Amino acid sequence: MYKLSLCEIRDGLLKKEFSSVEITKCFLDRIDRYKNINAYITICHEQAIKSAEESDKRISSGDARTMEGIPIGIKDLFVTKGIRTTSGSKMLENFIPPYESTVTQKLIDAGSVFLGKTNMDEFAMGSSNSTSYYGKVLNPWKIQEKLVPGGSSGGSAAAVAGHLCAAATGSDTGGSIRQPAAFTGIVGLKPTYGRCSRFGMIAMASSLDQAGVLTKTVQDSAAFLKVIAGYDEKDSTSVKKEVPDYESFVKKSIKGMKIGIPKEFRVNGMSEDIEKCWRKGANILKEAGAEVIDVSLPYAKYALPVYYIIQPAEASANLARYDGVRYGFRASGKTLDEMYENTREQGFGDEVKRRIMIGTYVLSAGYFDAYYMKALKVQKLIRQNFHDVFEKVDALLTPTTPTSAFSLENEPKDPVTMYLNDIFTVTANIAGVPGMSVPMGLDSEEKPLGLQLIAPHFREDLLIQIGSILELNANFPTLKEIL
Repeated sequence: MYKLSLCEIRDGLLKKEFSSVEITKCFLDRIDRYKNINAYITICHEQAIKSAEESDKRISSGDARTMEGIPIGIKDLFVTKGIRTTSGSKMLENFIPPYESTVTQKLIDAGSVFLGKTNMDEFAMGSSNSTSYYGKVLNPWKIQEKLVPGGSSGGSAAAVAGHLCAAATGSDTGGSIRQPAAFTGIVGLKPTYGRCSRFGMIAMASSLDQAGVLTKTVQDSAAFLKVIAGYDEKDSTSVKKEVPDYESFVKKSIKGMKIGIPKEFRVNGMSEDIEKCWRKGANILKEAGAEVIDVSLPYAKYALPVYYIIQPAEASANLARYDGVRYGFRASGKTLDEMYENTREQGFGDEVKRRIMIGTYVLSAGYFDAYYMKALKVQKLIRQNFHDVFEKVDALLTPTTPTSAFSLENEPKDPVTMYLNDIFTVTANIAGVPGMSVPMGLDSEEKPLGLQLIAPHFREDLLIQIGSILELNANFPTLKEIL
């Protein structure tokens, strides 16, 4: 049963081929069996079984909701009432929230069963899920080689790919859903900024963070997104816009569509495996009746430096609240200032402290105009690039990552080299547009490769429509073979 997709589990439960308790216990047993993957920080054994029992009663009485009885994983930056929420940090090691995030509340209202809180890079800062205070996560693909699952939603991606849940929530600030999806051979969808509520998400960069989904199939992403999307009066950045029936766009014809190939995404040093995968995706879309044309996003090359100014700046402001006074970890000190210093020194990991320092620097009086304000100006140019190109094409097709998953042993030690993993994904966050990674094939070392689709604002339906055609024809090795 654990090899079934979210939609297959949904249908099987409604047909009473198995119960929610059975499938929930199946996943919990696998989580215990594959603890070496380290996909979860907190596992909700008793609560999950109790929720599954309630779902089985609803199904029996014909009162099933949209996601009734489906076991899922929740990235550990979504606040969950009464369930420990750490954001992968020592700073929140013992934090038990008294309220529920909007995304998780929507999932509860839809009947989902929470298996636990998935591991992640500390405060979502990382590209390999190696910065978590609770240990590194392993990629279920070729697990003996100890590949990274990507980050920061690496725990969610590993849980989905390793059949440790039916699907999982993620968050994407610069590629934190799409990059792990590509590394683990699953589907990752980052919606338009404002499509899903950020209320109850532990913030890193408030103008870039967006909730999204990691699933086994494009149809699963469509079903999942339908549940968590929508306006929320608790979030001033959420947009009051109708949420379509995303599943109705799965495998819908793309004949006559125009798909753009941005020339700026052909970067130096990109592997032949990535190029081959990109050509394969373009050919699939051509054969399906779409027109594939070259386009230009001249300011896209500045997206990465813009991101690594805006993101640390906002993170330094958001993380100022962790001072040891109100909640979270507190270290001792002889004076108030010493207590502040010791708390932040001991409570944060190296990558978080690095970005706080960068962010504080670019916001300081002597550098605010030279760095932060200039980055905001370039961000406007990048957004205008996307607006212009989407007047010519329906969507864009690019690689998701410049390489396949690397091993923990070969993990870049230089932070700038690590940041380059986001080179293809950050543009969508800077522009606020939706993006999706779809698994397309394996490289010469039999590691997964993904392609990224980018669409205009609030056109997640296009991502699902085009992505399902790519998925249908990619002949990607079935996830049922993993673990």
